[in-house]
Amino acid sequence: MNTRDRLIVGLDIPTVAEAEKMVATLGDTVSFYKVGYQLAFAGGLEFARDLVKDGKQVFLDMKLLDIDNTVAKGVENIVKMGVTMLTLHAYPKAMRAAVDAARGSDLCLLAVTVLTSMDEADLTDAGYEYDPHTLVLRRAEQALAAGMGGIVCSAEESAAVRRIVGPKMAVVTPGIRPAGSDAGDQKRVMTPADALSAGSSHLVVGRPIVKAPDPKAAAQAILAEMASVL
Repeated sequence: MNTRDRLIVGLDIPTVAEAEKMVATLGDTVSFYKVGYQLAFAGGLEFARDLVKDGKQVFLDMKLLDIDNTVAKGVENIVKMGVTMLTLHAYPKAMRAAVDAARGSDLCLLAVTVLTSMDEADLTDAGYEYDPHTLVLRRAEQALAAGMGGIVCSAEESAAVRRIVGPKMAVVTPGIRPAGSDAGDQKRVMTPADALSAGSSHLVVGRPIVKAPDPKAAAQAILAEMASVL
């Protein structure tokens, strides 16, 4: 896997037209894009299919969670889209249903452990008895047992997660912020170099690139930092 394949640019952009413009601006510098809720509900699913046709990799960030049959049927259709990665919440039954539905395909299923915008107080408010680190590790163990392709977690937990899941599973970390950049609504953040050194395999970077005055230069700088530790 080359450095470019490890950087996933989050297209957290309001319209497909703006997303198309961003992809054109980034050109061959970026080969992997995340399509999440904001863009998906503005025509982004068809846009994701177009990205695949254009030879780009797509991380479809849908965070699926529902009854087993609904998750399975959704995954079956997502497999047909040709995207590279798909997220679902790391609930054991949902993960097992998704793994069965994706069996035989190249789709990498990612288990979302604890959102990087959440801290211990947020988890308490949501009714969880665990702190973020403990819950992430518990869900990593469950994802490994379910046969998932990877984990989504904060870079703060990536080293501990890597020890659990071994060298082959993807460890995808959002909340990546180059040194000196604004953390925004993220509470557990890390620089690109530190995240890779800690065991992350893929980095999701949105606003530091798409909101930069020169997005292509911002992406190139992050790739250069990543290459320095790979």
